[in-house]
Amino acid sequence: MARRYWLLKSDPDTFGWRELESARGGKTVWDGVRNYQARNLLRDEVHAGDLGLFYHSGVRDPGVAGIIRVARGAEPDPTQFDPRSESFDPKSRRQDPTWLQIVVEAVRELPVFVPLELLRTQTALRGMPLLRRGQRLSVQPVTEKEWRCVLELGGLPPDGFLT
Repeated sequence: MARRYWLLKSDPDTFGWRELESARGGKTVWDGVRNYQARNLLRDEVHAGDLGLFYHSGVRDPGVAGIIRVARGAEPDPTQFDPRSESFDPKSRRQDPTWLQIVVEAVRELPVFVPLELLRTQTALRGMPLLRRGQRLSVQPVTEKEWRCVLELGGLPPDGFLT
């Protein structure tokens, strides 16, 4: 199976790049996804070994902060069953869970933070889902061409992390 590339959004006030780096082993669960389209991507297309762009969203200057690897593929998200969690879903059943999570690990921080405004100026990124009007998914596919462009903007060789 060929490696895929992703963009995963997180609000740095909730969980940012620094928290991922300082997490035990540089790994964390990517939970709390409550959008069916994003859930379906996690379930059907995101696999262990895939790489991703860690994107800071919900801030004044959003952008790509680092590179992550999917350490473990989709599994039930336990927060859906916890009434104390903001991600609790009273309709979800343990025998047929609605929501999924993955485990991601920090690979490296980009030498240069890549702001959204810079991404918008790149011809190579015109088709990137992130740049489409109204696109709010927290999990989005990234093509190899887009991946290479963002790496280069972030100060890394464009062919880095391709194998």
